[in-house]
Amino acid sequence: MSATTVKENRLNIRCDNHARQMLNKAAAYAHVSVSEFILSHALASAEQVIQAHESITLDPADFEAFLAALDKPAQANAALSRAFDRHSDQVER
Repeated sequence: MSATTVKENRLNIRCDNHARQMLNKAAAYAHVSVSEFILSHALASAEQVIQAHESITLDPADFEAFLAALDKPAQANAALSRAFDRHSDQVER
């Protein structure tokens, strides 16, 4: 037996006749329903957008500089010390 996903949400979109004809044709070529076609392509696009906004890609030199910065102990300065003091005053333990 195959497991099926319960689809609890509905999306409604409006489009012109040309867009609908294009979607119908593309779905037919892909041998899926228009809903399946739209959902699969929208999800693929959503994954790309999310990936682009939630990841950082560094070239090797920048990655090495990043690792070196992580390994270097932070030097406290006056502004950081004041921020810690304000935090201690405002937050109860």
